[in-house]
Order: sequence, then structure tokens, then C-alpha cells
Amino acid sequence: MSAALYKLQPGRASPLGAIVQFDGTHFAVFSQRAERIELCLFDESGTVEMQRLDLFGPDDGVFHGFLPNATAGLHYGYRAHGQYRPEHGRRFNANKLLLDPYARAISGNFIWDDKHCGSDNAHPELDRTPHPFDNGAMALKAVTQEPLSPAPGHGNRPRHAASNVLLYELHVKGFTMAMPGIPEALRGTFAGLAHPVAIAYLQKLGVTTLSLMPVQYALSERHLVEQGRVNYWGYNPIGFFCPDPRLCHAQAPSAQIEEFRSMVHTLHEHGLEVVIDVVFNHTAEGGSEGPTLSFRGLDNASWYMLTPDDRSRYENISGCGNTLRIAHPRTTQFVMDVLRFWVQNMGVDGFRFDLAPVLGRTRQGFDSAAPFFTALRQDPVLATVHWIAEPWDIGAGGYQLGRFPGKFLEWNDRFRDSVRGYWLGFPVSRGEFARRVTASNDLFHHGQRQATASINFVSAHDGFTLADTVSYAHKHNHANGEDNRDGHAHEVSANFGHEGPCTDPDILERRLRVRRCLLATVMVAQGTPMLCAGDEFANSQQGNNNAYCQDNALGWLDWSGLDSDAGTVLLVSKLAALRRINPLLRYPRWFAAEGDPSETPQLHWYSASGERMTVSDWHDRSDRVFACQVQENADAKAQSCVAFNPESTERTLKLAHGPWRVVLDTTQPESPASNNPIYHVTLPAHSLLILAAADTAQEHPQ
Repeated sequence: MSAALYKLQPGRASPLGAIVQFDGTHFAVFSQRAERIELCLFDESGTVEMQRLDLFGPDDGVFHGFLPNATAGLHYGYRAHGQYRPEHGRRFNANKLLLDPYARAISGNFIWDDKHCGSDNAHPELDRTPHPFDNGAMALKAVTQEPLSPAPGHGNRPRHAASNVLLYELHVKGFTMAMPGIPEALRGTFAGLAHPVAIAYLQKLGVTTLSLMPVQYALSERHLVEQGRVNYWGYNPIGFFCPDPRLCHAQAPSAQIEEFRSMVHTLHEHGLEVVIDVVFNHTAEGGSEGPTLSFRGLDNASWYMLTPDDRSRYENISGCGNTLRIAHPRTTQFVMDVLRFWVQNMGVDGFRFDLAPVLGRTRQGFDSAAPFFTALRQDPVLATVHWIAEPWDIGAGGYQLGRFPGKFLEWNDRFRDSVRGYWLGFPVSRGEFARRVTASNDLFHHGQRQATASINFVSAHDGFTLADTVSYAHKHNHANGEDNRDGHAHEVSANFGHEGPCTDPDILERRLRVRRCLLATVMVAQGTPMLCAGDEFANSQQGNNNAYCQDNALGWLDWSGLDSDAGTVLLVSKLAALRRINPLLRYPRWFAAEGDPSETPQLHWYSASGERMTVSDWHDRSDRVFACQVQENADAKAQSCVAFNPESTERTLKLAHGPWRVVLDTTQPESPASNNPIYHVTLPAHSLLILAAADTAQEHPQ
């Protein structure tokens, strides 16, 4: 050890992390159970440990210190001393260098090695003995950074109301990696997503809000690395304040931060919001056999949910080996600090919470009034952005669709499966379909929740792409190296007579028509629509419904379909325009009940004969054709009509309260809106038609 370079002084217990100021740097780290914590300083290479300094404290569980004259660029980590008693939830091992949970930048190239493990994995019976090898030279290091200013243009973000949002889920790398017109050096990066070519396409499509798959610093699991694969999706975080360098064109951490901020600012200038997918259900440390990288070594029992009968084991509600203990006050504080950082300093407009029931788990199970939800709902910064829940995890009682509080929007898998089933020929009744396209009021119409709470989608990153939904009856995940055991085995899908690619023109035409109907249903349904990037031009993953480890052409968007399927891209663009023009297609509240004399808009359903649907009609599975009409209030004439024909033959539909005119036909998206008044219409096989009252103004861009 060299001569002392710094002399540590008492610091302050808040804020947590390393805070650089004009006269030095404050360090603060939480641990409820550590006996002492050392601040370890490294040289610029991050491999040579120069100094160890005992932090002061703890004060309310926080160890702290101040280094006079310490500037930005300092490489550091922590060593936590305490008991190594896994059976009591304590896994302190000072031989392991620990990454600051609040690290603003991370240096090093993580390499899987048993030296990172707190105990000897080769001899599980020795789990009660701390692993003696020091991993300091090879561990990831935090790097101090200059204080970050508020995000550029922070006060001028688009701020789309939930009723106006059209979500578009994409992977930053996969979206631009093969996109024509993006410079090769920028492909797959934040800078590439902000390129004028990418922005022009997004604006042409008509989306308002990008939902980015994980962008925070993540690691690939050990088994993937040993197979020569990576965790392409990034759902395995370790650096929650840091953009993932794999998605950056810039090399230096400070430049990577600015690249992300610049991307968000540029997208904002073009009216596009940015929502990021955040993973607060687990960390990359995995289960008891996993590495000790940060949280586990600082205070295992505070950061993670442990099994009551054996506290050496982890609750695995995430399916990834561990589950963050969000109910702990300091963990809640950590999550809130992360979220505020990404809003205030990085500029994002909201969050999609992966496996969100974990956020509300207490000792009694899921609670919609859990501490985290209470903290989130009262926060003045976070109250201004979008909150989106994936409303399920894999634990007991993990399916919580419709139970999230306040302004949460929720991924509605009931919509996905019912709408797919209706158009693919599964035994889905008209009643079930109608309930899903009217914002699933059986799930969301309670308390003060709005119809926009239902996020309507028919495909997402997890599962078949839309093209594969109409091309495969079974998953084909062999490329993942798990003998096709991974991925959802019971997707609602159909191949229409041939598994995978085919040349039969009848099958291809049917697939195209059904795919367009599925997209159109998402766009006309009440609630918040979400599209999966590439579905508008038939992007395929060759039947792989779990392409999380496919950082290659299989996992990237295949833009070759853009020209051959230009009609579907045009269809989506026109549907987005119709939503903007017609407020009844994006009505955020609940439609009035039958017979309600109020001024609230009403929606009515009609059979093919032009008569109002009766109880027997709703239960008649022999006929699946019907239509709905929307009127501004009980006394107004119906203004909009949507007709559905999922059958393989054309059908005639009598239009009540005519005359009407056809605005959009999914089988002919290139055709302009008609001004011809009609009282009945022929619905092509596998079609969705949008009509408007003949005396209304033109509602469709030509």
C-alpha cells in the first residue's frame, strides 16, 4: 500500500452516493448491519488499489466521509465488514469490492469468475465460510462525476396526456441496427435513435411516446456468457444510475450520459416522449450462488427478500434468482432517487416497471397501498410523468391486473389474448371481445381509474412478433440454447395451414389481413394503444418468442419488409391520424351505461342485421360479425362506427342510423375515404372498417 493520498473527514448522511463539490467529495452509503465500511480508492486504470479509508458512522444506518480536494474521475469501491452468517441473512465479506449502488459512472469490463462469489460455489457445503479470494483488481468500480445539471429543455418536454398517447415499444439497438439511412457508426446507439432518419420514420408513423426497453447498466448472466451469448434485452441491472455503455456511441462515461440526454432532448424537440423500462424486481447478483457485486455485500437482508424458513435463500419472485425488498425504507428511497434522477437529470417522461407487483409486495403479499406506491403518488417530480406497470410477477398472487393505484397504466394481457383469439378463430365470444375493446371495464372501472389505464397491445418484446403470431402455431426457440424449453408455451397464435414462411398466396393474404385487423383493433379500442416496433412491416423472429439473448439479425428489426408491406405502415399512420382527429376514438373516461340520459358519450353494439345486440346475440358463437356506434350523448346522432368481420367470407352489414360513409378499410388502406352515403356495407373477409356519419366533415387524410 502506498503512502496516504487522502485523509478522510466526517461527512454527511445525505444524500447517498458520491457527491463532488468545489472543495472535495462526499461519500455516503447505507448498511443497517455492517460493523464498518471502508472506502477503497483505485488508480486511473481501476486495477490498483491505492488506499483504504474507514468511513465514519453509522448515522441512521449510513456510513459517510468527506475527501478534501477529491475531484471528479476518482475510481472507488467499498468493502463492508461484518458477520458472514448466511443462515441469518448476513453475507459480509470484506474480500469483495462492492460497487456503490448510487454509482453515476462505472469502469471496468466485468468478467465472470468465482472470485466474485461470497462463498465457495464449488463446495456448497462450505457456504457458511466466506470466500477468501480478493476480487478488487477485477471488480467493477464506481467513478465520481461532476454534478449533473438539469436535463436540457427540461421545462419544454411534450407532456402528452394519457388519452393522446400512442406507445411504441422498441429496443434501442435493435431498432436502428439495420435501419436504412442510419450511419453505420451510430447504428444501435442512443445517437442513432436520435438521428433524423429515425425521427422522420417515427413521426410518419404517428406515435407519440417511445417505450424503450432497458437502458440502464446491465450484465449478461454467467450461463449466457459461457454459451457465447449475451443478455441482449438488458433485464439484468447492476448500475441503476448509468446508461448501458452497450447502447452508446460515446466511450467515456460522461460522454455517454450526454449522449443519452441529447437523444431525449432531440426527441422532445420533435414531439416524442421517452419512457424507459426499469427493473426494480431483481439485480444481476442472482441467487445464493451468484456473485457479491454490490447490494448483497453491503446489506443482504435489507436489499433482498429472504425466505422466512431459511434466510440463506432468496425469494425468487422475479425468476432471476433474487427479489429486491422494496418495502424496506432505504430500498424505497433508492428506487425513488433513481426515478427522480432519470426524470430531472436525464430528461425521461416516465417509466415502465418490469414485474411491477414486486413494488407492492409486503410480508402479507401484494398491497396496492404499499409504501412504495404511497411514496410515488406524493412525489411532486414523479407525479408529472407516466407510470406503466407490467402487472404480474411469478410469485404467489403475482397476477395483479387492474389493481395498481392512481394514475398507473397497465399492460393488459387479457386484451392481447382475447383480441388475438377473436381474429385468429379461437372460441372468443363477441361479448368478451367487446369488453376488451372498451377498455376492459371489468378490470379497471373502479375507484377513480380511467379507461386509459388499460394498455392495449397484441404483441410486445416478450412473445411472438405480430408477424409470427399469424405464422406459427408453436414456438421455435432452439437458437436460445435451452432445447426450446424457454418462452411461453401457450401463446394464442395460428399458422393458417403452414408453420412459418410459405409461398401459398391464399395463406399469405389471410395472414396479412388478420395482422392488419389486429393492429387496427389496438388503434380503435378504448384505452391506451401500444405497438411493438416492426409489427407494422411484418418483422419476424422466425418463431422465437423469447429472443432475449439474440443480439444479432434475429433480434434486430428486419427493415427489408418496409417496402413490401408499405400498405400496413400506411394503415397504422392513418389510424394514428384518425385517433388525433376524432376524440371519440380516444375517449379517456367511461362511456355512459345503457339508458343514461347524461351528456356522457355512449356506445352501442349492432348485429349484422342492423339491430341492437341482444343477450342471445352476445352468446351466439355461430355469428361473430358485429359493429359498434359511438355518439356524443344520448340525444346526439351516432358519429362513428367500427365494423368487425373475423370470418373467412365477406358479409353484408346493415348500418343502423345511416347514411354512413367508409373512412378506412383494413383490406384497402391505400384507398381514400369515401364520400358516398350508404346504408349497408359489404365487409370483406378478415376486415375491420371505420365509418363516419355521412354528414360529418372529412375525417381522414387523403
